Amino acid sequence: MLTLRPAQERGYADHGWLKGRHSFSFADYFDPEHLHFSVLRVINEDRVVPGRGFGRHGHRDMEIFSYVLDGELAHRDTLGNDSSIRPGQVQLMSAGTGVLHSEFNGSDERPVHFLQIWLIPREAGLTPRYQETEFSEADKRGGLQPIITPDGRDGSLVIQQDAAIYAALIDGEERAELPLAPGRRGYVHVARGSLVVNGQPMRAGDGLRLEQEAGVILERGQEAEVLVFDLP
Repeated sequence: MLTLRPAQERGYADHGWLKGRHSFSFADYFDPEHLHFSVLRVINEDRVVPGRGFGRHGHRDMEIFSYVLDGELAHRDTLGNDSSIRPGQVQLMSAGTGVLHSEFNGSDERPVHFLQIWLIPREAGLTPRYQETEFSEADKRGGLQPIITPDGRDGSLVIQQDAAIYAALIDGEERAELPLAPGRRGYVHVARGSLVVNGQPMRAGDGLRLEQEAGVILERGQEAEVLVFDLP
């Protein structure tokens, strides 16, 4: 079963310095039909103007990762991490028992465009930790590159949940497929471009829930950048 979440139906917030789209209920946006999907709790598509950002604030018992599409995102936290990530880089923060952090546009000239995604961990009260890594365009071109997994395979970051996230760049005749084990669910978020997923046309900002499907098939892309979630 496929359920499309069209881009234009997402929640929207405009704070001047921040413009955000919410695939699931978040902050002042509440939609009882879109609270979460399996352990996937948040997909926010944010654009932040130069020199602004989110001041220090706290999280706990959540797996949070950022995926930058354009610009530079600066991160600081009470675990001692101070870094900036750019397109191709991925950061994952396991908030666990609690961590404070801030995120800012790392440029004084260019806006930053990124996805912030939260997943519910396998249990509460885990030890907080931070990871980051980088994947090239070649890693994602025409295939599904694991970027976050429970076991760290293929250089991926390790999440505290039985979930895996893949990134793909699909264009023209390129085609990629991810099998889903019985009882598993899939979710696809199109970060940019357009493509067809299991016969369903999708464009930038769209989300697709897959339930009782044998797998995820990505094809007929037009400069598409996609995140694919394998969920319990």
